[in-house]
Amino acid sequence: MKKILISATFLISLAACNNEAKDPVEKADSTNNMKEEVTPAAVQTDAETTDFLVKAANGGMAEVDAGQIAEGGSTNPEVKKFAVMMVSDHTGANSQVKALAAARNVTLPAGVSDDKKTAAADLSKKTGKDFDKEYMDMQVKDHKETITLFEKAYDNSKDAEVKTFISNTLPKLRQHLDAAEKIQKAL
Repeated sequence: MKKILISATFLISLAACNNEAKDPVEKADSTNNMKEEVTPAAVQTDAETTDFLVKAANGGMAEVDAGQIAEGGSTNPEVKKFAVMMVSDHTGANSQVKALAAARNVTLPAGVSDDKKTAAADLSKKTGKDFDKEYMDMQVKDHKETITLFEKAYDNSKDAEVKTFISNTLPKLRQHLDAAEKIQKAL
């Protein structure tokens, strides 16, 4: 067992060295793939659960980042109120995702993916009504994708605790989508 752990640590370290130029989500996926190769099957987390936790962490961090940008970038009180809710709710969900990942030895991305960084950078360049429209369009799109991710993970994961997290979080995500669509239509 010691040899397996030493080998696993070495391979993970080696993978980390080779991942410097990669997107944070790609780095996490690569590290998790290495862990799967060297971890005994009896203690492995299923691939669907690992993939879900990585994607949920990326999406959650992106929601917090975009919400923080919107808190300062919007002049619309409804958009600002929504952004505050996003930061608060997704910060809480992110903490739960981190705890679930840590308990399963799943490596999460250290930051948001490159595509999410680009979207946030593009958003921060907008002002006024263009900013509000871009942010709310982003929120509707992202929440639809997140709900689909959570529903698929619920159907495919074999992990009861992760499924409980998903079933407890989905209603809040649906509330977010409903609120985002209402604000989007009002703009």
